[in-house]
Amino acid sequence: MYLLNNSHRFAPRLGRVALFHSQPAPAAITEASKDINYAVLPKKVSEFIEEAVRVCAPSAIHVCDGSASENENLTNLMVQKGTLQALPKYDNCWLARTDPKDVARVESRTVISTERREQVIPNGKNPTPGALPNWMSPQQLNSEVMKRFPNSMKGRTMYVIPFSMGPVGSGLSKIGIQLTDSPYVASSMRIMTRMGSDVLQLLTENHDMDFVKCLHSIGRPLEVGSSDVPWPCNPEDTMISHKPETNEIISYGSGYGGNSLLGKKCLALRLGSWLAKKEGWLAEHMLILGITNPQGVKKYIAAAFPSACGKTNLAMMTPKLPGWKVECVGDDIAWMRFNKKTGMLHAINPENGFFGVAPGTSDNTNPVAMATIFKDTVFTNVASTSDGGVWWEGLPLPKAPTTVTSWTGEANWSPSTHKTPAAHPNSRFCSPAKQCPILDASWEDPEGVPISAILFGGRRPEGVPLVYESYDWDHGVYMGASMRSEATAAAEFKGKVVMHDPFAMRPFVGYNMGDYFNHWLSFKGKHHRLPKIFHVNWFRKDAQGSFLWPGFGDNVRVLDWILRRVDGESNSALETPIGYVPRESAFNVEGLDKIKWDELFSLPKDFWLNELSAIEKYFSDNIGTDLPPNLTAQLEQIRRRFNKN
Repeated sequence: MYLLNNSHRFAPRLGRVALFHSQPAPAAITEASKDINYAVLPKKVSEFIEEAVRVCAPSAIHVCDGSASENENLTNLMVQKGTLQALPKYDNCWLARTDPKDVARVESRTVISTERREQVIPNGKNPTPGALPNWMSPQQLNSEVMKRFPNSMKGRTMYVIPFSMGPVGSGLSKIGIQLTDSPYVASSMRIMTRMGSDVLQLLTENHDMDFVKCLHSIGRPLEVGSSDVPWPCNPEDTMISHKPETNEIISYGSGYGGNSLLGKKCLALRLGSWLAKKEGWLAEHMLILGITNPQGVKKYIAAAFPSACGKTNLAMMTPKLPGWKVECVGDDIAWMRFNKKTGMLHAINPENGFFGVAPGTSDNTNPVAMATIFKDTVFTNVASTSDGGVWWEGLPLPKAPTTVTSWTGEANWSPSTHKTPAAHPNSRFCSPAKQCPILDASWEDPEGVPISAILFGGRRPEGVPLVYESYDWDHGVYMGASMRSEATAAAEFKGKVVMHDPFAMRPFVGYNMGDYFNHWLSFKGKHHRLPKIFHVNWFRKDAQGSFLWPGFGDNVRVLDWILRRVDGESNSALETPIGYVPRESAFNVEGLDKIKWDELFSLPKDFWLNELSAIEKYFSDNIGTDLPPNLTAQLEQIRRRFNKN
């Protein structure tokens, strides 16, 4: 650990830096860092720190080593500030309550900055606001950055966070250095990434190794003598920006994890997808699980669902069929490359922890998560209980005399007396992956795990069957590109509107979505062992609004059919206009009551023709001439098959 007081002026090194494009140093900034140990910090890292110190003007600099003692000090500091409160009911668990205006990803204020607009924005005829990433020119971004960052860390400590996405030293991993004035971010990055001295050592030993520059400020400078607030932020000026051409991420104004833990969505997906296209791999919003059948045969599956659509529940599933076993590699992000030895697509989980949605998580829905999260965990925006615990919707209400305090601080909360939920719908747990009792033994294998099947899915209450299989790779890419799902609380959108969310990457792709589709299509013909592609929908409802499928542990029945299809079982499926669906006789529903099979798998012609029209309009309006012809052909083939019936 190195604590560096910002007490010495030094000559600014201008003309070298990228983040601020050599802007003159504001007169009010006191430049410092005589105590930085250049023998410890690689030169490129120290230059990055100096540049940020010159503009942001922190009062102190702390280089994080990732140790337990350091994290204890950070935790104690946040308790003193009121950012965290202890949860004595559990082992080293803490509760944070954010500003009510800082509770989710802010997609409308998230931008990708490149030299050319068409690198990010497809040539759509009538683009829908919010349908795809936002673009900003480097010149405009620099102007916006310089409106926000000068003196932004005044009165606060700058934490220097060296981190690795993926195992330190793996050829599949990426290194980042995040500078932040939030101790909450510093502590959470220790859970979600491999953070600390090992990363600095790797950079020191490999002078030419690139790293992603990540700058984050909560945007609330602290004047001398003024009092702080428990959750400082600046929602009015929040901006999350990415510069993929120069490997930089710049985030301002928000402390919420999706906006401030810059290794997560920002690096692992937005910059990751850009790097993946450039280097010939895939960075995807996908869980990874290993599944072993009763005969002892194990395979791995990757699955892309929008946030809060059940990725964590599937990744940690407790199968309800005897003899089956599921093991978790990751619940949110997958980096995948084709392996020269096996010819298969291999995946790693670049993260080191779980940042899961709390509401709905229970012993009934996800007992594995419940066994994971009550040690060494930071909870955010859940309710608290008077006996030192936490509560959220989906858990049994505590018995009297124990009371519930809502995430907004309402004491004696009760569902009978309060109209708003006790826990925010996007409240989270942040827990180390190593605590998961079903963590796969190969989760840190530097070669990754071989993927046999890819699943796409979302929340579709009507029309979309429980599962169907693509006819070929192009059809599977179309299935991913045409994904639609009800909006969830993970972003700022409200209501039950069905949104287009291609590959569950709409908020996360770091370049032109048409080029992204082409990148997926490009793997056909290059590799002989492409994974099979399927679409699943756990959320279909009947006319009374009840779910037609029990979900959760019974989803193993769907995976059973999928794996048999991967193995080439030919008599278990029927051809339909949208793909192969299971034969009822080949699908294990033993022990389930009153499954309405025909309703679960019905394909209403009017629904699907309207669905195809909506997808066609989305493609035309938002992708336009950048849409690969293969996908237009796939849509027309499905339409023709429906019209033949």
